[in-house]
Amino acid sequence: MTANSIDWDEDLPSTPAEEYQALVRALRRIEGFGIIFVRCNDADEESLIRQVKADLPHKTIDQLQLTADSTNFYEAVESLPNYKQTNILFVRGLKHSLYAYEQTKQILRWRADETHSYSWKGVPKILANLNQQRDRFRDDFKICFVFLLPLFAIKYLIHRAPDFYDWRSGIFEFPMEKDTLDREVYRVWLEGDYNDYLIWTDAQRYRKLAEIQNLLEEPQLPLDGKVNLLSELAVLSQAAGEHKSVLHTWDEVLRLKPDLGVAWSNRGLALAKLGRYEEAIGSWGKAIEFKPDSYEAWYNRGIALVNLERYEEAIDSWNKALKLKPDYHKAWNNKACCYSLWNQVDKAIESLQQAIELNPKYREMAKTDSDFDNIRSDDRFKALIEDSDSE
Repeated sequence: MTANSIDWDEDLPSTPAEEYQALVRALRRIEGFGIIFVRCNDADEESLIRQVKADLPHKTIDQLQLTADSTNFYEAVESLPNYKQTNILFVRGLKHSLYAYEQTKQILRWRADETHSYSWKGVPKILANLNQQRDRFRDDFKICFVFLLPLFAIKYLIHRAPDFYDWRSGIFEFPMEKDTLDREVYRVWLEGDYNDYLIWTDAQRYRKLAEIQNLLEEPQLPLDGKVNLLSELAVLSQAAGEHKSVLHTWDEVLRLKPDLGVAWSNRGLALAKLGRYEEAIGSWGKAIEFKPDSYEAWYNRGIALVNLERYEEAIDSWNKALKLKPDYHKAWNNKACCYSLWNQVDKAIESLQQAIELNPKYREMAKTDSDFDNIRSDDRFKALIEDSDSE
């Protein structure tokens, strides 16, 4: 197995029971220093440690909990009161140092290039410490270190602490049980909120991204679960302003579920953000094909047409949106702006009046909106934009 890939199917036993027995055999066999990596999820760490303790009663087993502030692994081990008597040390929480270190924008670009490729720049302090002091670990600690890690952290080690990773005595994988996986996918989807993502720190976004990617790697992940996770990833990327990544992810979703109207609609938004208006119009056309009641798709199609100066088609799109949602004030206001730019004064006034009746904010907005400069001298326009308390 090379440091550039982990072929779980070829290198690892096929069932969790076989995998666990292989891990126990490896731990029983190792005397003194050793390094083992175990891919597992947070919920299973405690039960795994308890089970190993029960099955290896003659081994002295302890655990080390790392935090986001952990930078010196050697000192962390040395601070344990009974480390000299310890045979097996389970190491938990290494991922927290990685969450704290990484910058979201770097990581989000992974998906713009290739679905599961990584760009490795910089080294977190704790990984530098692992790389630089590995000889001291071997000489000073007669311990078998068992690192409990999610997949992304293992890939981190492969690329950013390769010498340390190459010292491994074994690598084992424990995929989530189906019920646990279903709950985790639902939780990630339920907790997702675009407005929250907008104010998140880089570390928070990165942690969410890593969580999603770990779930995407689970072999039992059903199609709908994958679609939901990729959709959440697209929303996360959008909040970070990574529009190429957003487009790439919606393309992934549509490869899995080509008839998903909302994905076509969101793909159109990503294309529009990139200035690719013709393609965006086509994407919204597909959204309408699969979801005929999508007034948002008609509305956004109109915006793209305006950017191409195709005003008549834009107004037609907004009329289609208004047939589906007559109180859609944004469409009424955009029609007013478009008619004004097109010097159709009567229709501009009529549409603006509808927008203001539905949402009075457009009265104030119209006072400074340059789109209305062509009709600003019209008495009807002046009357419309007067403050309500002066009417």
